[in-house]
Amino acid sequence: MERTLILVKPDGVQRGLAGEIISRFERRGLQLAGMKFMQMSRQLAEEHYGVHKERPFYSSLVEYITSGPIVAMVWQGNDAIAAARSTMGATNPVQAAPGTIRGDFGMEIGRNLVHGSDSPENAVKEVNLFFNTDELVDWQRTNDAWICE
Repeated sequence: MERTLILVKPDGVQRGLAGEIISRFERRGLQLAGMKFMQMSRQLAEEHYGVHKERPFYSSLVEYITSGPIVAMVWQGNDAIAAARSTMGATNPVQAAPGTIRGDFGMEIGRNLVHGSDSPENAVKEVNLFFNTDELVDWQRTNDAWICE
């Protein structure tokens, strides 16, 4: 079973869309393994977005992600990363398909509501950055037989 990190960014929280965003992942069939409401520290933001350190938007990205609370979550399931990314839509909301989170609620790339891991390797790193193993719950969902073969 694959896991992925999903963050509801400050714009999603401030706009009151956290519940809607969580609901979309649930309805998709992904299973929640961990969740916390938090204020991201500058140190955590710099580590999380370290891959972009040399990019011109890095400073504004760190400022933005630390500007308000976020919801950090771990979702799991078969092909969880691909399923989550297609649920979120294209990074640029104007290019995201209708029916996706970004396509339905976003207008600008700098306010695109959610972050999701982009590869299995990054998912492992990101999940471990935001969650300790004792904060993740393995549980049996009774309707899994109706979601996956």
